Amino acid sequence: MTSDQTSKITIIIPAYNAQASIGSVLEGLREWRARAEIVVIDDGSTDRTVEIAMGAGVRVIRHRVNKGYGAALKTGIRAAAGDIIVMMDADGEHDAAQIACLLDALGDNDMVVGARGKGSHLPLLRRPGKWLLSVVANYLAQTQIPDLNSGLRAFRKEVAQRFLHILPNGFSFTTTLTLALFKEGYNTAYVPITTARNVAASTVNPMRDGINTLALIVRIIALFDPVRVFLPTSIALFLIGALYWIGSGIFRYSQRIEPAFHIPSGAVLVLVSSVVVFMFGILADQVSAIRREKYE
Repeated sequence: MTSDQTSKITIIIPAYNAQASIGSVLEGLREWRARAEIVVIDDGSTDRTVEIAMGAGVRVIRHRVNKGYGAALKTGIRAAAGDIIVMMDADGEHDAAQIACLLDALGDNDMVVGARGKGSHLPLLRRPGKWLLSVVANYLAQTQIPDLNSGLRAFRKEVAQRFLHILPNGFSFTTTLTLALFKEGYNTAYVPITTARNVAASTVNPMRDGINTLALIVRIIALFDPVRVFLPTSIALFLIGALYWIGSGIFRYSQRIEPAFHIPSGAVLVLVSSVVVFMFGILADQVSAIRREKYE
């Protein structure tokens, strides 16, 4: 264990109806009980998740109703006694033996993420949305992000607390946290991991999850770097309007139609739209900067 790891460690496990897997997950963490605080955040489960977790002798925090994956993590972060947070899923996907690799890599980094590589299980229905989201995130972060939303990661509590006010209550918590640290200049490292097939039944719904992915893309664009989307859109509209105007002028001149360089109403509409989009981009950028500021 490095000197950095002498700080208190809290392992957070958000759980919702995870009775089939939570017992084996906590058993896998047995060797960590002497070195870390283990906290299970029950997110309104209706099965035996709480009973099994309490029987394992770990700290359990309960939500009376289901609030979401991100909300459970927020509760865990606020309640954690440790300076370093390790988060992992309750569905048996993550191997507790990989936690040491995350902590060894923490060093001068603010967050270390387990990047899922070959051999890791990922449902086919999730891959298109994951790919599209990664493309947008890489564009906004202006770097290649190996794994945008891995649920196995270690980070400093004080860093995460600065962004709790913008982190969502749903499954996009990890995506938003990753982009927040990249955009604000924090050091993030990746270590390779392999994930197993979830013990719990898949809850993937192509229509619902597809819509949620598109909504998340819009959200992260608006939150982190709206100018990088609004500005190219504005330039594209301006060029279309200008080319439309020039093309119309050439046609009218060749046909000897007076006045030759009359501005078509369509070109005016597109040119004005480019200015409006640009101004919205500037406004959105200022609003997003205010939202990302830490609440004191």
